[in-house]
Amino acid sequence: MSDIVSDERAITNLMARYAFLIDDGDYAGAGQLFSHGELTLNDNPPASGADAVEAFLIRALKTYDDGTPRTRHVTSNIILEIEEPPRGASACSYVTTFQATEGFPLQPIACGRYNDRFEKVDGRWLFRSRQIVTGLVGDLKHHRR
Repeated sequence: MSDIVSDERAITNLMARYAFLIDDGDYAGAGQLFSHGELTLNDNPPASGADAVEAFLIRALKTYDDGTPRTRHVTSNIILEIEEPPRGASACSYVTTFQATEGFPLQPIACGRYNDRFEKVDGRWLFRSRQIVTGLVGDLKHHRR
């Protein structure tokens, strides 16, 4: 497998890992993906570093008895560009968040865009930044604190 294909796979896996960690309620694990980066929601100030991202997620998202936010984040339409030589990369993608809780049937609650920057640190791709831009919003009363 060529290096560029390997880098593309590693970055798209990183993007997917973020979704799995959020949906599993593992905010510490999600924070670790930003050990060299920052997370921004819309026009809010960024949360920088693993601990700040974890704290932001805990403050922002409701968590249920099973320890999860009862969501599924679906990332699609990924446009990925890797710089040569591969030290950095950027991506733009769509995100659709689905949620179901007791008394709240499965439904999309938000659609938006991720604007990402990545950095290769010690041979491993990490987020440099992720800006979440919400475009369409549904019923968030069971999702946000």
